[in-house]
Amino acid sequence: MEQWSLKGEFVLSCSCTVFCPCVLSLGEHPPTEGHCQTWAALRIDDGRFDNVDLSGVKAALMIEIPGLMSRGNWSAALFVDEKASIYAVKALTRIFSGKVGGSTHLLSILVGNFLGVRQVPIDYRLDGETRLVTVDKIIDGAITPVRGKNRGENVVIQNSEYWIAPNVTVAKADKSRFRAFGRNWNFAGRSAEICQIDWGNQ
Repeated sequence: MEQWSLKGEFVLSCSCTVFCPCVLSLGEHPPTEGHCQTWAALRIDDGRFDNVDLSGVKAALMIEIPGLMSRGNWSAALFVDEKASIYAVKALTRIFSGKVGGSTHLLSILVGNFLGVRQVPIDYRLDGETRLVTVDKIIDGAITPVRGKNRGENVVIQNSEYWIAPNVTVAKADKSRFRAFGRNWNFAGRSAEICQIDWGNQ
């Protein structure tokens, strides 16, 4: 099996109000709306898939979950930045289909409907602490951490068993639009997360 690793930042915006219960219940508690609709974006700072260098590549996901996260039957799609090589696109497709094990293996079990891969312009940048994500004509998001009691510190859930990362910065979507695959979502004011990821299959 190919060896792979990804380090970087992962930002997620979903349909849950206040905050997504899946982070703490690990999928055993239903989403606040009874179902989950979400998009996520990934900035890869350092990454490799066998001999393919993935550093600097940006990607995004769409995931739709009909009920409890742990019950599966997810629908999903992958977007990869247009600047990425065809080898990087193939590598990320293997990783996010869960077919090469490791941190994303559960996707091979839970995703029942994979809608495909699109290569489009993706922009992921910072404006202060706000993460600005644009996927050409598909995603328009601005995600800001929730401030904590101590000045200059954000609210962070630490040491969880959440599959994305053990430490999750609680955030809110200042704006969050998704339009593709027959979906037209607006999650402004709803739950969001920011995670520093360290994924792989070694």
